[in-house]
Amino acid sequence: MKYTVDKRDDTVIIKPTGRLDSMTSPAFEDDLGQYLSQPEGNLLIDCDELDYISSAGLRVILNTARTYKAASKMFAACSMQDHVREVFEISGFDSFIDIYDTALEFLGGKA
Repeated sequence: MKYTVDKRDDTVIIKPTGRLDSMTSPAFEDDLGQYLSQPEGNLLIDCDELDYISSAGLRVILNTARTYKAASKMFAACSMQDHVREVFEISGFDSFIDIYDTALEFLGGKA
């Protein structure tokens, strides 16, 4: 799995591509460490090019969400393909992680 990082104002946007599963999630979580150690702004995971997420990937998302909530920062996901969104809904993650249709919706809605 690859990902890109973009920064807009006080929000870091991470856009993973491919699969976030038991093989790729440890490295992804390690890479997220720089944003988790001391969250300085908000974090948005843009899932537009995320093809698959497993329970291991959900664990990374859960740990990230907890860290940002504890730091009183916003954490959200956006642009999910239907099958990825379904995993979030079935697992109940949509009850504690805000999901936006687009990154612009998140960026425009946080004030």
